[in-house]
Amino acid sequence: MKASAGLDLFKTPLVLKIAGFTLITLTFFYLGKHWSSNGDQQVLFFSSSPGTSVGVSPNYGKSFNVTALIAQNQTDTVSEPEPTQSPSSDSAAVEQPPPPPAKELDRTFGIIDGDGKMSDDFEVGEVDPEVVENWGNETEIDSGAGEGSRAKIKRFELCPESMREYIPCLDNVEAIKKLKSTEKGERFERHCPEKEKELNCLVPPPKGYRQPLPWPRSRDEVWFSNVPHTRLVDDKGGQNWITKAKDKFRFPGGGTQFIHGADQYLDQISKMVPDIAFGNHTRVVLDVGCGVASFGAYLLSRDVVPLSIAPKDVHENQIQFALERGVPAMVAAFATHRLLYPSQAFEIIHCSRCRINWTRDDGILLLEVNRMMRAGGYFAWAAQPVYKHEQALEEQWEEMLNLTTRLCWELVKKEGYIAIWQKPKNNSCYLSRDEGVSPPLCDQDDDPDKVWYVDLKPCITRIPENGYGANVTAWPARLHTPPDRLQSIQMDAYISRKELFKAESKYWSEIISGYVRAWHWKQLKLRNVLDMKAGFGGFAAALIDHGFNSWVMNVVPVSGPNTLPVIYDRGLLGVMHDWCEPFDTYPRTYDLLHASGLFSVERKRCNMSTIMLEMDRILRPGGRAYIRDTLDVMEELQEIANAMGWHSALHDTSEGPHASYRILVCDKRLLRS
Repeated sequence: MKASAGLDLFKTPLVLKIAGFTLITLTFFYLGKHWSSNGDQQVLFFSSSPGTSVGVSPNYGKSFNVTALIAQNQTDTVSEPEPTQSPSSDSAAVEQPPPPPAKELDRTFGIIDGDGKMSDDFEVGEVDPEVVENWGNETEIDSGAGEGSRAKIKRFELCPESMREYIPCLDNVEAIKKLKSTEKGERFERHCPEKEKELNCLVPPPKGYRQPLPWPRSRDEVWFSNVPHTRLVDDKGGQNWITKAKDKFRFPGGGTQFIHGADQYLDQISKMVPDIAFGNHTRVVLDVGCGVASFGAYLLSRDVVPLSIAPKDVHENQIQFALERGVPAMVAAFATHRLLYPSQAFEIIHCSRCRINWTRDDGILLLEVNRMMRAGGYFAWAAQPVYKHEQALEEQWEEMLNLTTRLCWELVKKEGYIAIWQKPKNNSCYLSRDEGVSPPLCDQDDDPDKVWYVDLKPCITRIPENGYGANVTAWPARLHTPPDRLQSIQMDAYISRKELFKAESKYWSEIISGYVRAWHWKQLKLRNVLDMKAGFGGFAAALIDHGFNSWVMNVVPVSGPNTLPVIYDRGLLGVMHDWCEPFDTYPRTYDLLHASGLFSVERKRCNMSTIMLEMDRILRPGGRAYIRDTLDVMEELQEIANAMGWHSALHDTSEGPHASYRILVCDKRLLRS
């Protein structure tokens, strides 16, 4: 009985299973030891290839720079959450790019020092000659495989050296030659290239280009190699505009009418009209025919944000000098079209020897000044007719007096070189003029904030009867006070506009706080900043709240609501623009380009590569672009960024990896052929 019971035990299913499992385990152990005994040990893994059960790791025999991998991981995870990987990353495991040299890692990422130690003490964005990229000079295009696939640009070529200061809509020689007339300054206005002649290459910097000097040092000196032009030194050196000393240009702070310095000149204006109150009542100022922008440069220290404008004329590099100094500036001309700024934008409009004939065509150019000047604002004119007693100049002064009287401007003060007028605060003076007096009031249906390719109008812009635009809060409270003109913006919301205004400010304040913590924005050398889709200006306001020593040009695209009046009522700068066309500024203008929700809207109207190439043109080497947009545009944007030589990384937002938005962070490198 006992022997029979023992045989039954071995026949039970449990024992058979245990024996079978043990046999299989021993078999695999023997095979694994036998296969891995040749040479060095290799990692085994199961393969999906037919006919094989095991295979060798594809990383066998390859060496890796662990420091580079750590640095890369640190860079990618410094954002709000960890970035998501693109679907095309499968092949990256097979073909690893060679690791960059240790010195390049040190300067590029700024997180691991030369000894391989972690460090938070670093500078971001500095152009290091040792990490300059040899770019070559051929455009490479991958036409894609299969019908309906999108052609991919692998690499954009560098433009010729002659294009290093190219402004597409202002340097269109062919279009300028076809103009029927140029007597009113038409050649200085926008004439954009046709589609087939749009910019399709990377505008190169001048030889010897260096990282711009930081503000406030840049107010007084800039590198000669960045703006290598001495014409202004030759023409204006005796007027204390600009001098050259070794490898730098220096700016003594003078001007044609204030050779003893802009500070003294500003003090004189303040004494002439105490109500101007720089930095309190007066926050936003337009300087016309600005020279090298010393007037604006010294206003900045008085808590005033100036906008310096001038045409690209015989002194064509004056705006380039202004921007290199870190002073807000744009290329713009009083000619035949409205300037791209809203009505009642500026508390003061200043012209010091700006070479504009204000009385031509019955004062149509001064009417444009009147449109942009805030109700109760001031026009300051420093010119020879104010103080010289030659017959021709005295006649010009009388013509100016006659015109300003018909515009209902009051001559508040005339002293030395300067005359200051004040615009009325309402329409009562206009309505009490004699019948037939010119210029007339504009029609009731005229929109004074419609500026994109709109002709100048020979009429006086009406001041809103409800006082909108005139009753702005003093600075700095006006930055966060919802202005009256918020209600006049043509947009879907009406009752909740103040809530939208406040919500946008809070949103961007939180975002900037995150950027400061995650990406160390306080250590970036941000001076000239462009917000490409500004809304109510919340991004710019957040930079001010966080103490950044920068200025922001807030762009309002023509494809959306015109929020420019609100931006100016907050005490900020802005301009209207269509991103399907080039921007009116010099190459290498901005340290930071910010685009939130821009491409998902504009791709319906514009080629995204056209916008990105324009961004490359106006971004400085060493500068950064932050693109915050929907996931469906990010793959193409990153392809274009890489084709332009930018170093890009895709990051999640604070909402996490499942959100529909991503942040594309791009660094522009200094390329050479």
